[in-house]
Amino acid sequence: MAGDSGSLSHDDLWPRAGDWTATDAVNGDVDLALIGVPTCRTSLSPTSADATPEAVRDALRRYSPFAHDADIEMLTLTDAGDITDPDGDETAAAERIGDVAARSRLLVALGGDNAASVPVAQGTWGSDIATAGLVTLDAHYDLRDGRSNGSPVRRLIEAGLDGRRVVQIGIQDFANSRAYAERAAEYDITVILRDELMCRPMADIMSEAFAIAGAAGGPIHVDLDVDVCDRSVAPACPASTPGGISAYELRQAARSAGRHPSVHSIDLVEIDATADAADARTVRLAALCVLEAAAGLADR
Repeated sequence: MAGDSGSLSHDDLWPRAGDWTATDAVNGDVDLALIGVPTCRTSLSPTSADATPEAVRDALRRYSPFAHDADIEMLTLTDAGDITDPDGDETAAAERIGDVAARSRLLVALGGDNAASVPVAQGTWGSDIATAGLVTLDAHYDLRDGRSNGSPVRRLIEAGLDGRRVVQIGIQDFANSRAYAERAAEYDITVILRDELMCRPMADIMSEAFAIAGAAGGPIHVDLDVDVCDRSVAPACPASTPGGISAYELRQAARSAGRHPSVHSIDLVEIDATADAADARTVRLAALCVLEAAAGLADR
């Protein structure tokens, strides 16, 4: 696949991101833990999203851990590896995620399709689901019936999440249906359409979202479904459309999520690394979002 980092140059004065210590090898708590949740089997679109966690890890090495306004290098960053068969045993996946989340200030999960959001959120929230909040950046409502990558928000609400503490950012015209828009209203979900992002800064949108999602004082999970982005920057997302948000806006959202003290977990989902452009632009964007989240955490 294009983007292989095996032949990258070496410079002692230009350290590379990634290659983090395995979580199990670290004694005590950590700042940020990375974990792969390679869901793909219930996807509504044919996908090899299970290949994405490793591709993002590889892409991380193309970047340095240096940010001009945040000291990522002071953080303890670890990698918990991949969940084995998260589609087949969602309960075990949530338990493993819960164990890792309990040892970290922030957990960043690499999907997989959007089905990953269910075990990641449930594992992180644990018994706090009644006070928890959810913020999604997504072109879609994800309120479908059944179990698929199109149903995680509905499933989390049915599991006990209060719809009044769900904020969905970037919902797009011609990518949803009237029935699911009405379902979102029935659940009292706050919906911020793509058009609204054209006239409001992402930082303001995220601040509003965190105030709503965190109203009960519980933990917040942030779902970064990369198909919220314009198809030109996210060609590896099967359902991305022309007219989505920019790569920079998604990076801003990731930074805001990492910075907010109530955000305990973030997922990056809906990328099929095997379908990316030759320059691996979608996977590289996901890697940058991991680093943006770390930069935000360093600024808490």
